[in-house]
Amino acid sequence: MASAVPTTSNSLKAFEWMWQSNPNPWSKSELATWNYYSDIDNLIIEEAFSKKQQRAILDDYYINFNNNIQVSVSDSYKQRPVKRVVRKREGKHLREERFMGLPVASDRSFGGQYGWVSPFVIEVRIDLGLQPDELPSKRPDLIPMLVEKAAQGFIQEGEHIGEQQQAEELASLLREKKNKGMEEVWKRCAYLYSMECFLYKVLNATMRLVGSKEDQQIWRSKVRTLGPFCLLLWDDPFNERVKMDIELYRGANLTPEQIAKYEEMDRKHIEYGSLQAFTSCSRNRKKAENFGNAVFIMQVKFAFIADLSEFSAIRDEEEELIMPGVCFRVLCIRFDDTKKQHLIYLEIKQRWESKDKHVIQTDSNRTLLTDAFYADKPRVRTDRASADPRKRPNDFFLGNTFFSNIANVLCHMKDHIFLGNTENDLARRYLFDRDYADRDYSDRDYADRRQRLKDLFLRNADRDYTYRDYADRDYTDRRQRLNDLFLGNTEDDLARHYVFDRDGQWVEKD
Repeated sequence: MASAVPTTSNSLKAFEWMWQSNPNPWSKSELATWNYYSDIDNLIIEEAFSKKQQRAILDDYYINFNNNIQVSVSDSYKQRPVKRVVRKREGKHLREERFMGLPVASDRSFGGQYGWVSPFVIEVRIDLGLQPDELPSKRPDLIPMLVEKAAQGFIQEGEHIGEQQQAEELASLLREKKNKGMEEVWKRCAYLYSMECFLYKVLNATMRLVGSKEDQQIWRSKVRTLGPFCLLLWDDPFNERVKMDIELYRGANLTPEQIAKYEEMDRKHIEYGSLQAFTSCSRNRKKAENFGNAVFIMQVKFAFIADLSEFSAIRDEEEELIMPGVCFRVLCIRFDDTKKQHLIYLEIKQRWESKDKHVIQTDSNRTLLTDAFYADKPRVRTDRASADPRKRPNDFFLGNTFFSNIANVLCHMKDHIFLGNTENDLARRYLFDRDYADRDYSDRDYADRRQRLKDLFLRNADRDYTYRDYADRDYTDRRQRLNDLFLGNTEDDLARHYVFDRDGQWVEKD
């Protein structure tokens, strides 16, 4: 990903403003303490200062540059000293509000699973009247409209919470990239999201409500104001492949009841919950351990994650952003007696469902999805290059495995097949008829690739696949039905999502 720190942040990188925060800032005996302004307030102050204006207007205060004081808008007698300092925040702790806390709503930590596209994102698309394949990365003509709607959404949300000046600044920064193309727009969105201001807080608090029946109207009411920005940030034009086999960290301050829920999830092997908001994590475990009574140790099997470190106002945080729609399960929980912290190990992975087929087929930016789906336990075969194409189907195994064993093996998905889910666990028992030596293929014309797949029949005496309901399939070719080999249900309910190339060719990962 190209370096793209916005030029408007140059002064933010070099200087920042602080206000004296101790109870009596004018006391000679009291120890002076200083706090930083938020990133967006700092930009507003620095911009006014560089333009040699007499004051900078914030939401609740204004800065008088002549006297270097902060003055309350509601009470001019409430004043505090301010100062401009050379930036020295690298090497400090992570920002607690950003990197600490439950990554899900506290009252429903283990909410239901969804497809790889978050319901919030889907509702945004519907509200905007877009088709499943109409994303700004594919339709550049949509970008100015989405940028303007996102900017207007900032202002509406800012007015609602009393942060109008911050909102106006955010809107102005985003509009600067309105006609610059998707890559520049996304880099600006990533920068705005990384800033310490109300934007990421309101957005994620809203998205974490997805799945709660009681809060359904709340998060849906924010689709129009927060949705356009969410869509622009989600449609990352740089992040074309999932990240695999990495470990990320996030601190938390959990109640005993919350810890008990995670322990129950571990003990009962409860299925995956979901992360419906954008989730900030760090690659630096030591920094994540600096606060809170718990640390989430996220072992990523495969998920869409964006590296925000080069866009962040504080690069030293090593921020990685997990995209919404990712699922998790508890692997184990340990207690560190030395640090007095609960270590909660989570497995993180993207989840796909057959209903996402139309999205997967048309979303060119998710090339891993259109390039490949992984079989969760493939057995690496030595006969993949079989000269006899009838033998080749023996190479396609679906089951369950560790992804580290297949990191370099991808199945091309251009001519994909969705493998369904039956009531019984048939995937392990009824994959393919392997006795190809005795099968008569003399009547087959293998020049037609589709014909080859007709030879892959499930031999299951208890099932009549002829009369299976395929109402949810959009077939353009009746022969395609024969290619829908409904295999069954693995322990992770993943069988339906795994595919292979009709050519029988395997592709090495880049």
